[in-house]
Amino acid sequence: MARDAFNWSINHTMSIGSDSEAFAAVPSGVDGAVGVPSPKWFVALVSPRHEKSVSEKLQGLGIESYVATQSELHQWKNGRRRQIERVVIPGVVFVRSTEKERREIVCLPYVNRFLTDKASVAANGNRIAVVPDRQLERLRFMLGHSDEAVGFESRRYSPGERVRVVRGGLCGLEGEAVESLDGKCRLLVRLDILGCAIVEIGLCDIEPAQ
Repeated sequence: MARDAFNWSINHTMSIGSDSEAFAAVPSGVDGAVGVPSPKWFVALVSPRHEKSVSEKLQGLGIESYVATQSELHQWKNGRRRQIERVVIPGVVFVRSTEKERREIVCLPYVNRFLTDKASVAANGNRIAVVPDRQLERLRFMLGHSDEAVGFESRRYSPGERVRVVRGGLCGLEGEAVESLDGKCRLLVRLDILGCAIVEIGLCDIEPAQ
């Protein structure tokens, strides 16, 4: 189904919405060198609490997508417990596609728009934000292996000391160490255009990165 279904869906939803800002914002060459289309990770903004369903719909159309979730045990007031996938970054679905595909995906009724890189506005006009593969890989590793709950902060932290985790579920992960107001150490993994994924970590579990 994949690509044919995607093309059929796009042809029947082109009139639903537009992405005029996105069309003008994307830098030339975003698809890769010598005009060869290259898939990138973009940030699709969707309605809160619809992240998983949007991701499923995109995957059903053959489009690679990822929702930042962490598995955790949830307990209801009646005492019932169940393992759930908690959405860590509400309203966000990461989409891997070429720029041409992205311009088609934004016309789907369940995609509101794509995030722009505000840091580039002054000099170059609005550009569609792209998440580096390495940053997304670190985020996925962190969410999949952390024994502690991972939070997400949209505010920018000052650069901290670069460290590597040497034991525990996150062993091998590199990030930045910062000390919070309560004196605890936290590990930051940055997504430059969105903020930082944050988790508490013991000082004995990290060492300076070489």
